[in-house]
Amino acid sequence: MEILQISSIVLEAIIVLVALMIAFGKKKMYGLGFALTFAIYVYYDLAKLMEWQTLPSLLPILFFIATLSAMLSMVGLLRKS
Repeated sequence: MEILQISSIVLEAIIVLVALMIAFGKKKMYGLGFALTFAIYVYYDLAKLMEWQTLPSLLPILFFIATLSAMLSMVGLLRKS
């Protein structure tokens, strides 16, 4: 099962790179939101996989920020369509 988690982290990192390309290459602000969301997912998943010591409240707060960022990016996409 660890291979699935590592594969997921790699895919999330690729999404971060693509989202940054959208944000800076195409000047689409929602790309930054998705980049932030998936960068937090990468950190979150790495912290769990590597058993990093973090503040007990840090990961839930980061997960909330990621969810909020994704929601705001989706709103940005809806406004564009």
